[in-house]
Amino acid sequence: MQPYDPLININPQHQPSANSYWASTMPVPQANPALKGCQQTDVAIIGGGYTGLLTAYYLATEFNIDCHVLEANQVGFGASARNAGFVLKGSGRLGYSAMAKRWNIDVAKGIYAEFTEAVARVDGLIKQHQIDCDVQETGYLKVAHNPKALAQLQNAAAFIQQHFGDGAEFIDRETFCEQYMNHHQAYGALRLTDGFGINPLKLLLGYKDMVQQAKVSISEQSCVLEWHQQQGKHRLITDSGELLANQVIMAGNAYTPKRFNAATDNKYLPILSNVIVTEPLTLDELQQAGIHTSQVTMDTRILKYYYRLLPDNRLLFGGRGAVWGKDAANPIYGQRLKMALDKCFPALQHKAIAYNWTGWIAASFDDMPHVYSQYGVGYSLGYCGAGVSFSSQAAYRLAQSMAGVSRPNLPLYQQPLPAQPLSILPFGQLKRIGQWGYYHYGWLKDKFS
Repeated sequence: MQPYDPLININPQHQPSANSYWASTMPVPQANPALKGCQQTDVAIIGGGYTGLLTAYYLATEFNIDCHVLEANQVGFGASARNAGFVLKGSGRLGYSAMAKRWNIDVAKGIYAEFTEAVARVDGLIKQHQIDCDVQETGYLKVAHNPKALAQLQNAAAFIQQHFGDGAEFIDRETFCEQYMNHHQAYGALRLTDGFGINPLKLLLGYKDMVQQAKVSISEQSCVLEWHQQQGKHRLITDSGELLANQVIMAGNAYTPKRFNAATDNKYLPILSNVIVTEPLTLDELQQAGIHTSQVTMDTRILKYYYRLLPDNRLLFGGRGAVWGKDAANPIYGQRLKMALDKCFPALQHKAIAYNWTGWIAASFDDMPHVYSQYGVGYSLGYCGAGVSFSSQAAYRLAQSMAGVSRPNLPLYQQPLPAQPLSILPFGQLKRIGQWGYYHYGWLKDKFS
């Protein structure tokens, strides 16, 4: 079966879950029954990932609102079980000083507070519900890949300390290589104190248990094939049933079909990420590579690499994958990641790759996530790789919106997804050609700037 591409395929129905490292760490439970017959609910939630499940959880437990989750395949199919398991204070593709320039410092502070609360919310849910998801040491390391990026990180650390009064620590190259990792392409790093790594599939299935304990219906293998609005009601039709709802939430993020609802159609770009995981490293190999931490790590490239040491001493390493979905499984992309890993840690050149998989992330056209609702239709879209943490906060804010509770006056929540700019070509294949060109530009800039 050809891999799903949101710009090409009509829907993600009948797609398999990823053959990821995460899937090897635990058995995936049997799928819930598909939607049958005609059923009704107050809020229908399309998508059984982090956002959809947690929105259902908050609707049920905080607001006592009846809801029903529809998952196209099985919980664990989409990005929530394909990502690298980074719980971090992501900010889309905008830095906080850039936010202050685009809006003002108060808006930047508000957004920073939301992303900070997102990390704390995930941590709180894990502890409250005793979710065994292999939580690792705290700390998010952002590594400068060249001298210019180093200066930018120094400025970022100073900006955060000055305006947010938070734990942003600048680390020089020598200290970073001696105390954190002997990274041969690092010029220094910025460290935030509150990120951490988890097993994303275990976290997701923990969320599923929470939702089911709250007596919320989750129908798997229930892809929405048609969506009709009739007399103020929403009629969602699947292969084997239909769901009537007063309100609908789209929680598929990058797995949202290309034509689904006017609120999201043509308003985001799905991007393939690729992740590799090595065979376990011995203690001698860890020492030779100079890896002394399991903190989540990301570099400053346009085409970023991200990595962390896993609990069983495997090294996870991720970055951009294929441009076209049909090429997702081509081994060349995993091989390129291995070449990048070897340049960072030459002592591991001999180490074999045990797992290689891909998944879609979503980028909005203004570089920010948007959590928005209007006329009974809500969505959260555009996490740009930071969805493990921010999905929790987005879900809480979506539940508030569906319940009629006001949300913070921030662009995240008050502005809809912007339509694509004129410079972005309108058709799927042409968009991919534009993306291919941008990747080559990014590669050249990362290499020579």
